[in-house]
Amino acid sequence: MVPALRDGDAVLVRRGGRPVRPGDVVLVRFRSRPELLAVKRAVRPQDGGWWVRGDNEFVTDDSRAYGVADVVGRVVFRYWPRPALITRRPPAAD
Repeated sequence: MVPALRDGDAVLVRRGGRPVRPGDVVLVRFRSRPELLAVKRAVRPQDGGWWVRGDNEFVTDDSRAYGVADVVGRVVFRYWPRPALITRRPPAAD
């Protein structure tokens, strides 16, 4: 998720609340790898879940590799190493 988040960042995840929208940073569990939790950017709803991608287009550990993911919660705040609000990015045209 570089540049929005880096390995080792600690984030606050909110379950529930407003619905996920394209561009939100979310905590997900991939249906094909249920043991894996990942932080990715929501791209579009698909098959009752979400198609998600990382911000680094050269790293493919997202829906391109694992398929549809179920959203566990929405990342709202990074609190370590320094506080930062996580902003929405407009969805890219695929």
